[in-house]
Amino acid sequence: MDEFLKAAYEEAQKGLAEGGIPIGSVIVHDGKIIGRGHNRRVQQGSPILHGEMDAFENAGRQPAVVYRESVIYTTLSPCSMCTGAILLYGIPKVVVGENKTFMGDEELLRQRGVEVEVVQDPECIAMMQRFIEQHPDVWNEDIGV
Repeated sequence: MDEFLKAAYEEAQKGLAEGGIPIGSVIVHDGKIIGRGHNRRVQQGSPILHGEMDAFENAGRQPAVVYRESVIYTTLSPCSMCTGAILLYGIPKVVVGENKTFMGDEELLRQRGVEVEVVQDPECIAMMQRFIEQHPDVWNEDIGV
């Protein structure tokens, strides 16, 4: 696992330790993390604080060029909402920890010219499988089922 996916994984673990859903994300610009976050829907009672959205929030207001030169790392394939934010801010590359437990809108990202790299990291897969098995109701709520 590379250092940035590892940072996203550590964010996911923080979310799990807080009683939330273990999905983490970091935004990297020029080799440095400018935003990190994890799914905090349960903890904050929020309908939108997915890992990627939290990372955007924590990156704060950035010039458009910064986002257009950044890479977002996420432990899980980005959902429609997070895909929309990635497209809105022009992030050119997404590194996905895994898409076996959930397939987000990767095809839309690719159609819009975003490079999508899927790692299929065993630790990311195992973490989500365990969570889904132990908390199917919370998981289904998160993905809108």
